[in-house]
Amino acid sequence: MAGIHPSAVIAEGAVIGDGCTIGPFCVIGPDVRLGAGVTLKSHVVIDGDTHIGDDTTIFSFAVIGEIPQDLKFDGEKTRLRIGARNRIREHVTMNTGTANGGGETRIGDDGLFMAGCHIAHDAQIGDRVIIVNSSAIAGHCIIEDDVIVGGLCGVHQFVRIGRGAIIGAVTMVTNDVVPHGLVQGPRGVLDGLNLIGLKRKGVARADITALRAAFQMLKDGEGTFQDRARRLADESDSDYVQQMVAFILGDTDRNFLTPG
Repeated sequence: MAGIHPSAVIAEGAVIGDGCTIGPFCVIGPDVRLGAGVTLKSHVVIDGDTHIGDDTTIFSFAVIGEIPQDLKFDGEKTRLRIGARNRIREHVTMNTGTANGGGETRIGDDGLFMAGCHIAHDAQIGDRVIIVNSSAIAGHCIIEDDVIVGGLCGVHQFVRIGRGAIIGAVTMVTNDVVPHGLVQGPRGVLDGLNLIGLKRKGVARADITALRAAFQMLKDGEGTFQDRARRLADESDSDYVQQMVAFILGDTDRNFLTPG
């Protein structure tokens, strides 16, 4: 059973999970699926081929699953998939994918999307991600697990941000960010490691020391950035360093923010 306010408009074909709460003046399209225990506050619009995972809460005036803001989009059938236990605050927008970008925008579990932020077409957002107020994630971006993007930030299309990284407020990120990196400044400078985040997660001191040494090698070592990463792959047995190396040597459409 679901609690549905009489002023809500739910199109025929929509699937509403057990225990959902749908507040006043919400509008739900015909291809929407809500998991169990989803809560929509008032005036939420959900459209498109959009699935929302269990126990997610969406606050007033969010618009979820509308078509991409892409002039090449021509009405193709694309999707938005949102995981469980997300908190999507007021005025957030999340768009479906595009045919050329894989057709699917994907949000993981346990995220917090603060008021006014935007997730564009074909973005892939991991678990436990926090996007702070009025920040925008452009199309085709990959944001890995446990990333924090500060307020009033912009992330350029096709950028990857590695897991555990943190982006300071009022920052434009135009290139890839290594896992556990700390980025700040108006034009996004890689300024160190997210040491506070690592300590909060209980990462072993040996791994933090190995990451700091790896960062120093990436900053000051000989050869190209990728050459330095390949040397790290041979020299370090830390899983966290190997994670960073795999990210640097992975496929990308952008350059990297390198240590300043």
